[in-house]
Amino acid sequence: MEKIEIGNKIRSLRMEKGFTQYKLAILSGQSPSYIPEIEKGNKCPTIEVLDHICYALGITLADFFSKTTNQIKADKLANLTPEQKALLNNFLNSL
Repeated sequence: MEKIEIGNKIRSLRMEKGFTQYKLAILSGQSPSYIPEIEKGNKCPTIEVLDHICYALGITLADFFSKTTNQIKADKLANLTPEQKALLNNFLNSL
């Protein structure tokens, strides 16, 4: 996962919770200037810091990464042509 993807994911989750960057920083024990840097993709948090951020957001690290995987899959499916979708559907129905 790229730095910008991590930042975008954190921003999205933060906004869903209605948190400001400052509130997320305080709740996760980070510097108030660090969260904006992560969200912009300028900084990449360590796993430990990301764990603290996830805890503040009320999710686990597994949740953080599994939702990303599902979004990537959804994005790939959305880019398929109607013919490709039909082929995929036929293939899955044959299993």
